Amino acid sequence: MLENLESNYDCRNAGEDLHQLKQELSSLRGLGKEDPKTQEDINRLENQIAFIMNKCDINH
Repeated sequence: MLENLESNYDCRNAGEDLHQLKQELSSLRGLGKEDPKTQEDINRLENQIAFIMNKCDINH
């Protein structure tokens, strides 16, 4: 998970960051746990992925 994503995010890092975030998200979803901490982490990862895709105009 990335610590801080801000409006000045450098889209040159998007490919690597998205790959890492999607792997982390997949791992968390694979745990099968629905505890509040895991769900919070999943939500945060989904938000970070959406932010990067919107900020860097990536469509997939």
